[in-house]
Amino acid sequence: MPSPTPAPPRDRADTPWRSEGAPPAPPPKKKMPGGWRSLILAALIVYLITNVVLSFFNDGDEPTISYTEFSKQVSDGNVSKIYSKGDAIQGELKTGQPVPGGKGDYTKFVTQRPAFADDQLWTGLTSKGVTVTASPVVEQRSFLANLLLSLAPMLLLVGLWLLIARRMGSAMGGGVGGLGRKTPPKPVELEGAKRTTFDDVAGIDEVEGELSEVVDFLKNPEDYHRMGARMPGGVLLAGPPGTGKTLLARAVAGEAGVPFFSASASEFIEMIVGVGASRVRELFSEARKVAPAIIFIDEIDTIGRARAGGNAMGGHDEREQTLNQILTEMDGFSGSEGVVVLAATNRADVLDPALTRPGRFDRTVSVSPPDKGGREAILRIHTRDIPLAPGVDLAQVARTTPGMTGAELANLANEAALLAVKRKQDTVTQADLSDALEKVQLGAERPLVMSEEERRRTAYHEGGHALLGMVQPGADPVRKITIVPRGRALGVTLSTPDADRYAYTEEYLRGRVIGALGGMAAEHTVYGVITTGAESDLEQVTGIVRGMVGRWGMSERVGRLTAIPSDGQSPYGLSAAPATLDAVDHEMRRIVDECYEEACRLLREHRPKLDALAEALLANETLDEQAAYRAAGITRLVK
Repeated sequence: MPSPTPAPPRDRADTPWRSEGAPPAPPPKKKMPGGWRSLILAALIVYLITNVVLSFFNDGDEPTISYTEFSKQVSDGNVSKIYSKGDAIQGELKTGQPVPGGKGDYTKFVTQRPAFADDQLWTGLTSKGVTVTASPVVEQRSFLANLLLSLAPMLLLVGLWLLIARRMGSAMGGGVGGLGRKTPPKPVELEGAKRTTFDDVAGIDEVEGELSEVVDFLKNPEDYHRMGARMPGGVLLAGPPGTGKTLLARAVAGEAGVPFFSASASEFIEMIVGVGASRVRELFSEARKVAPAIIFIDEIDTIGRARAGGNAMGGHDEREQTLNQILTEMDGFSGSEGVVVLAATNRADVLDPALTRPGRFDRTVSVSPPDKGGREAILRIHTRDIPLAPGVDLAQVARTTPGMTGAELANLANEAALLAVKRKQDTVTQADLSDALEKVQLGAERPLVMSEEERRRTAYHEGGHALLGMVQPGADPVRKITIVPRGRALGVTLSTPDADRYAYTEEYLRGRVIGALGGMAAEHTVYGVITTGAESDLEQVTGIVRGMVGRWGMSERVGRLTAIPSDGQSPYGLSAAPATLDAVDHEMRRIVDECYEEACRLLREHRPKLDALAEALLANETLDEQAAYRAAGITRLVK
């Protein structure tokens, strides 16, 4: 059952794991991108260029003229004032004059008096009324002003450089694939957030019991050390998707009150060989720093599959190096480090034997779909925040959902809430839950217009399924029949058992095959034709019969052996001798032919009930359990 608490975010883009409950680490010291040397060099270059530019602009308005030209302007009485410091003379003209050898006019000027000049300059100046000032005529900017002007573009360049470097660093993860960054990740501390505990887990009490030992060890390690017991290095959670493996791992960490590091195995794999192993080392190193802690690796079969021969290349090399690093890290645990590795997989049968041996994953915990009581408890958890109408019977919903996992039940509750919102209701009713279950199990309705002939044939097809389910001894009760197109089907018949089943007899499996062939047999019996509407039925029949003959020993000719693997494939090509596979094929055909003949016989025997059921479907389109049995004239026996 998935937890409503969101997973904590990653602190770094190159860190493939998330963590919660860990103490905050001190922030790493920030280093100047590119180094101080290159920064100082760039600053000097900018400063020099700026000074050159400023000096060019400073000298451009006050041209330097010859002393001869200056003497001529004094003689003409065109000089208004001058300032002299040593032999350097600055001055201003009364009337602007053309710039010698240049463009435009000038009024202020600079010149240099030759040391050998003996021209009675002071006498000439006083005779022409020229004012000799004590302050410079041409005002120059101070050193501080020049410094500030020269630093402004440098500071702008540095700021732009830092911004680009920071953005590139965050986008690249500190290097190619995160290899260039060595600063440790800062654990995420969820302030005020409620940790997941066993109170948020329902329907898998037996699994909680097995994991409670891990919780107790993390809480009280001294008791186990005193008895010489070693903490399990790893626990493998194996089970179908949606059964709550990730939630269990978080609940273990929440119950023990220890930091929790979670990651998906596929997030360790990169195109560059060696990145995955480096990330595994960093993850285990961070967990040891805050031990006791829990590391959770989801979908470990991504990197933990049985290793092939020595010809693996490319991605296989990276996957195997990552697996080898995990094996090395787990093998290096001394038992006193306080780090437990939890892993989840849907395919425990394909894992490498070195991964599941004692000392690494010491125990394998099977997480199965919940039973009826577990489903009711899960529904109560997922409807805590959903306003339910008075009279809603979650126990009845649990009875009609055998085999559904916690994730599917959570989706069922959410679909019912969505339907209630769509219908403008204030609460979720039993009808909303029933309609949501139909949508989840049967598919959404399709607005498909069928001809009357196709509707009648579909009614007989679905009536054949339902009638055989009603008259077959030990068959699953019929819950609902509809000829409204849903998903890819033109009609659907829903049958579920009254109680959970964990083992199936040959009689029960034959009954399911007969029921699945009921649609085809009804069309053959009534119309004398076979249509494509039985495609999904035949797929179901083939899977059941293949298991009966090739896996479960329900054929005298094949014998008590497994001729076909559970996944239908074999890693070595043929799963059995060709003669054995021929016998499997022969027996499958024999069983299907016998079941089909039995289906046709029963439908001929109960033809009036089939006609009545088809007419009721044509009139109502959908029949629930009571209406279906009433239309067929059959009494429903409740066990």
